Amino acid sequence: MKRIKWNDDWIFLKPGENPMMAAISGGGGCGEIVTLPHDAMIHEERTPDTKNGHQTGFYPGGCYTYIKNFTAPREWAQKTVMVEFEGVYQNARVYVNGDYVGGHPGGYTCFSVVLDDFLKPGENNELKVIANNSAEENSRWYSGSGIYRDVNLIVGNQVHIGMDSVRIQTPEVEEDLAVVQVEVTIRNQGGRKLKTRLYIELTDPQWTPVGKTEIPVTVFAQDEEVCRQRITVEAPVLWSCETPKLYTCRLVLKAEGEVLDEAEEVFGIRTISLNARKGLRINKKEVKLRGACIHHDNGIIGAVTLERAEERRCRQLKEAGFNCIRSSHHPLSRAMLNACDREGMLVLDELSDCWTRSKNNNDYAQYFPDYWEFDAKQLVAKDFNHPSVIMYVTGNEIQEAGTAKGAQLNRIITRKFHSLDDTRPVTVAINGLLSCMDHMGEIMCGIMGITMEQMQQMQAQAAAQPASDAGSDAANGSTDLMKGPMADAFAANNIVTEILEEFTSVTDLVGYNYLTARHAKEHELYPDRVILGTETLPSDIVRLWKIVKENKHVIGDMTWTGYDYLGEAGSGCFYYDGRQGFMPNWPISVAYMGDIDIIGYRRPISYFREIVYGLRTAPYIAVERLNHYGEKVNKSAWAWKDEIASWTWDGYEGKPAIVNVYAAAEEIELFLNGKSMGRKNAGEEHEWMCSYEIPYEPGELKAVGYTQGNEAGQDILVTAGRPAILKARADRRVLKADGADLSYITVNLADEEGRLNLWAEKEITVSVEGAGTLQGFGSADPATENRYDNTTWKTYDGYLLAAIRSGKEAGKIKVTFTADGCEAAEVMLTVDTGKKE
Repeated sequence: MKRIKWNDDWIFLKPGENPMMAAISGGGGCGEIVTLPHDAMIHEERTPDTKNGHQTGFYPGGCYTYIKNFTAPREWAQKTVMVEFEGVYQNARVYVNGDYVGGHPGGYTCFSVVLDDFLKPGENNELKVIANNSAEENSRWYSGSGIYRDVNLIVGNQVHIGMDSVRIQTPEVEEDLAVVQVEVTIRNQGGRKLKTRLYIELTDPQWTPVGKTEIPVTVFAQDEEVCRQRITVEAPVLWSCETPKLYTCRLVLKAEGEVLDEAEEVFGIRTISLNARKGLRINKKEVKLRGACIHHDNGIIGAVTLERAEERRCRQLKEAGFNCIRSSHHPLSRAMLNACDREGMLVLDELSDCWTRSKNNNDYAQYFPDYWEFDAKQLVAKDFNHPSVIMYVTGNEIQEAGTAKGAQLNRIITRKFHSLDDTRPVTVAINGLLSCMDHMGEIMCGIMGITMEQMQQMQAQAAAQPASDAGSDAANGSTDLMKGPMADAFAANNIVTEILEEFTSVTDLVGYNYLTARHAKEHELYPDRVILGTETLPSDIVRLWKIVKENKHVIGDMTWTGYDYLGEAGSGCFYYDGRQGFMPNWPISVAYMGDIDIIGYRRPISYFREIVYGLRTAPYIAVERLNHYGEKVNKSAWAWKDEIASWTWDGYEGKPAIVNVYAAAEEIELFLNGKSMGRKNAGEEHEWMCSYEIPYEPGELKAVGYTQGNEAGQDILVTAGRPAILKARADRRVLKADGADLSYITVNLADEEGRLNLWAEKEITVSVEGAGTLQGFGSADPATENRYDNTTWKTYDGYLLAAIRSGKEAGKIKVTFTADGCEAAEVMLTVDTGKKE
């Protein structure tokens, strides 16, 4: 059955608008006309008083109504009609002409409703969706609200190809041939049997037919038949991260010469194997996962899930050196899976953040026991044909991991995934601190070599300290258990091993969050166990990657996080005013801990990681912020360094500057305005970096790398003058007229010679005219009180980003940026229907 996007002309009712009155009037004159996907939360007024607090970035929830009025063709009376919702946050209830037809409480699970018994063929019909996100404190991150992913209309004959029933495997792959196994379910909802014929054709990445077959199938009334066929493909082009080549499978179902149904699936030919001796292999070649955890929001456009937004994020992560993403902590969107297939990005798709124990007052733990099987089935159905998906993650930091019942539930869930898909391994992400919380006192006493009584005395002394000191000590204590000798001693503790023993014995590999000291140790305890760092500290990448390289059974590392996100606000910020991370620090709305910030700018740690991975040879210069030199800073274990790639610091002439140079080269020589600041060791033996403290002097800062005496690349920063120019750069200038395409325009400040000025700040206003609209606009500033639907923003570290969304009609879009004292910048975009005249 084919999906047709059904995103146009929905009526959106905000909280406070009366859905009953809307129902009486049929939606006429009420609400706002929107095109889905739509995030209601991003347009809400942020307030420090919201119950959600910093977890959602101070965005409140609400109960929202979406109404779709449509005429049902009379022929629908003889067909089956469904509507599929790829993501509604959350507690979705769906009504047709006032009658309830279905829904789902989960915010990330794809679900569908059948309209057959509720439609009025030939007349106007009303579809109403209520998305109830009013129970605040239901998410630990920015969730978004409403119908934030695609809605699809599905109309089929009574005899049809079952939705999501086409399952494609490649069980045999050799250099000269591959076997493609196609399984499909044909359903008959009619009252008599029907003899049908199923035609299957495979085409290669160049659309050349490479295999076909046809199958006669008699489908009896109110029954279904499962067909399975193996097709040989000669000289297959294998899918991999380096060569993400995709094949297409087309299916046509006919009876008496009439086409009853059609379907099309994209797939890749590749194999996966996993063991502790040879690690993870794709197409028989070892692959180490250079991984990034990501959340689902798209920065300045909120949770709106558009194909282009997901593609951009995927591509930027790939360009930054990652080859794998972990969807944390919820099922990934179809749009992102499609992008990962095309870009060659591996995927770990995740079921849930919790099982039966809550992490928040109104989170999914209250629904998980009743809905996890449905959620798992939908996740696998969504993922099965995507070559990018290599693994399922059943849960994140499950608190019941240290109990017998938790281990039992782990077995049940893992077994369910294996029954749904036996081609991919299954894991679960384990946090030792949460799992062993009930035994923490015993563990800590053993590590510190003290008695429980002494521990209690130390806690009493800490409680008696002044509030500011106590807060700092608490933060440092938390850091000790996340990173450093104390964290390693905890991770390797025998009590921790005993507590986790049963839970970790269940899955195909073990995923550890922040338990780095266990990664290598596990091979001694369990020689056949495979380990993955499912969530790790970005500041620990040097040690982590060394462990990955030196141990076959450790298949990779997934940093938290690859891309910055909304919510968990301020957890990665640098505080110079005594505040702490992971606290409600208004007005911070951004986590501020991604290698790439929310507008797509690569932070220095991203280039450092690329060097550690062995993917970059040239050095990279980063300068710690001069305006905070010498100040005491509070930061979490997730923070790296408060630095930026800039040598423009007006007003700090002669003041000290700390310059960090990241390099694969053995030595670095730093030059300031042509004068050598000396040579220092770098490269792997010196953790890929060296640092200089020099007086700030405007001009040119250059780092030159040397290996075995030969130059091995250089990096240059140049001081910029006063901003006089607005530079605007669109990542694409031709958009599809589908109402869902995007052009991302980066705007930044430059001096008269075009040099970027990251120090200056200016308010910039954007205007959009023509065949498109402004989807979002903003900076990466974590502490702004501005809104992403405003048209005026102040630059942060020199940059702003505008997301322009196409309309449904062909035409031009003129985007203009203006700022006091600067010449305006104009970008022209074209919206194209793709139709030939």
